[in-house]
Amino acid sequence: MSANSPGYAITLRVELSPESASTAGLAQAVSDCGASLTALDVVESSYERMVVDVTCDTSDVDHADQVTAAIKALPGATVRNVSDRTFLLHLGGKIEVKPKVPLRTRDDLSRAYTPGVARVCMAIAEDPKSARHLTIKRNTVAVVTDGSAVLGLGNIGPAAALPVMEGKAALFKQFADVDAWPVCLDTQDVDEIVRTVQILAPQYGGINLEDISAPRCFEVEARLRELLDIPVFHDDQHGTAIVVLAALQNALKIVKKKPEDLKIILSGAGAAGTAIAQLLMETGVKNIVAFDSKGAVYDGRPGGNSTSTWMLENTNKDEFKGTLGESLKGADVFIGVSAPDIITEAEVATMADKSIVFAMANPDPEIDPILAAKHAAIVATGRSDYPNQINNVLAFPGIFRGLLDAGAYKITTATLIAAAQAIADCVKPEQLNASYIVPSVFDPHVATSVAAAVQRVAEAGK
Repeated sequence: MSANSPGYAITLRVELSPESASTAGLAQAVSDCGASLTALDVVESSYERMVVDVTCDTSDVDHADQVTAAIKALPGATVRNVSDRTFLLHLGGKIEVKPKVPLRTRDDLSRAYTPGVARVCMAIAEDPKSARHLTIKRNTVAVVTDGSAVLGLGNIGPAAALPVMEGKAALFKQFADVDAWPVCLDTQDVDEIVRTVQILAPQYGGINLEDISAPRCFEVEARLRELLDIPVFHDDQHGTAIVVLAALQNALKIVKKKPEDLKIILSGAGAAGTAIAQLLMETGVKNIVAFDSKGAVYDGRPGGNSTSTWMLENTNKDEFKGTLGESLKGADVFIGVSAPDIITEAEVATMADKSIVFAMANPDPEIDPILAAKHAAIVATGRSDYPNQINNVLAFPGIFRGLLDAGAYKITTATLIAAAQAIADCVKPEQLNASYIVPSVFDPHVATSVAAAVQRVAEAGK
């Protein structure tokens, strides 16, 4: 059974007799099922009956059903209602629009709307660049998806992807005070996506592409960067790459190795894998062997390749053709952005001394991190319940905060490297150890540090 998670939290409203043994029985039933009791609240009480809300974390939907059945089976207990707390959080969506200015009097309306607004409209018509200062463009990002590659869920379409995009928008606001809005497009045609974003772009200060499948995402990003005068950032590619680079920089300080000396095995040759390889090579890494679901990536492989031309030209220079497990022998670093349970403890044991394992498949990593840690000096995952969480939220809020504050027109490789360095520097030398190579996603200094670094680079590049 998977670990219990707040993502599968339920609250049961239970009516039962008021004896103390009754509430103890509720707690025992939850424990016997292997769930984690997080709250037991009395909401009604009388001489004859009481009503209790029992809240617990479970591991999945079936586990939640088991807990419910166990409580229903208690003598004298009646389950009035079962609430899935995750679904309750999403009711009506997670974001909203609120005016930033008072609209209480006729004077307020005259300035915010007609007739005063006409003066501002004409000022923008005369100088289109002033829209960056006089409209929401100054602080607004579009989170654009076609729902074709939603993390862990695949091609589920735009409507089903909307809760993820809402969550992304909420993170933008929470961590960097950036106003972001989901733009879920009911098309997976590259031309239609590009054209739609192009004609929607005037009201936005930046475009965050999200969950668009490879290889289409590469073309979408490249064409939009060419067409638009605002930064275009594919977070699945570059956000992941930035945090991986930050984590690797700090990990190398601990194991005392240099980028140019590393042998890196990369599992996953799609959007994230390509961006990781590109950014690592920009910072001195020379030897990367990439794998996809068909095996080692190399030009001329039987059955072809679905990865980018760049990957074929720049990785696996020696054309290694063995298995993923075989490639780990003597490797310094394993980076996984692929699938669960694809490498073994024995294979990790063959890696070089003081090896580094970043197993980032979600929700289940490429190897159990506890097993990997028996042999690797440093282990990181994409999960929040293990040390060293490599999470894009460390990057994208601060990046867009810095780009918007700089009034940037584009995003460059120098910007990405500056963001990674800022994240790495948030872990102070006296804090750095094998279990703390990246800062917490809740560290309030991360977004501001990343924003400042990005703004400096963006303004210098104007």
